[in-house]
Amino acid sequence: MPHAGRAHVVGLTGPPGVGKSTTTSALVGAYRARGLRVGVLAVDPTSPFSGGALLGDRVRMSEHAADPEVFIRSMASRGHLGGLSWAAPAAVRVLDAAGCDVVLLETVGVGQSEVEVAATADTTVVLVAPGMGDGIQAAKAGILEVADILVVNKADRDGADRTVRDLRSAVAMGERDRTAWRPPVLRTVATSATGIADLVEAVDGHRTHLGVAGLRDRRTRRAAREVEALAVEMLRARVGRVAGDDRLAALAADVVDGRSDPYRAADAIVADGISPSGR
Repeated sequence: MPHAGRAHVVGLTGPPGVGKSTTTSALVGAYRARGLRVGVLAVDPTSPFSGGALLGDRVRMSEHAADPEVFIRSMASRGHLGGLSWAAPAAVRVLDAAGCDVVLLETVGVGQSEVEVAATADTTVVLVAPGMGDGIQAAKAGILEVADILVVNKADRDGADRTVRDLRSAVAMGERDRTAWRPPVLRTVATSATGIADLVEAVDGHRTHLGVAGLRDRRTRRAAREVEALAVEMLRARVGRVAGDDRLAALAADVVDGRSDPYRAADAIVADGISPSGR
């Protein structure tokens, strides 16, 4: 912990197929051109059948494999929802403490409401592609609430202009505080690095807008969320040990027979789980 807190964490999220890995690779090249040390944490989905992950992000970032100032770590989501792995926050901290100036956190291709990356990154970049829905769909998916920067990748395709227009209209409709950060809508073609310089500039602009106080506030909320998640997981494990005996069966029988209800039964399990005798 004493060595962490220096790196700027940039999260990249969006639906499958929008080019997150290719965009991440292009960003690595842009930051390396500045002489910065870059860490990449790429989360891949876990197969529900084999339990493994393809880890295809490394294939798309192979051009940086021989660079000693770039460290790429693939992680399987292990079924954890939200687009990240359970261990992602700790892994980000390790890369930060290892001396990375920028940590790029690429999520699994996410759908609606799977926006956990916003609670883990300093700056959240949401990628979309032409033909994947209009501005109403984007608003429904919740990406406007978590996006610090919106990127229309594959902008050389038909429909890119409409996608940009719809997103800008949706952002404008959602504005409340004129002093707040307004997410820019950028165009990129990651395969040719077109627009990547503008994206890096937008990330820098967002960090400047946050300032020291804003960045600390985000990181404080991030730490609080991580502490809460760990506490809940520890409680779940402890309660699981308590509930694994005959007490759970007895409480379930009380519920079925009408002597209790699920809420009181759950309260009893939790009380046993957090008491000294339940350890």
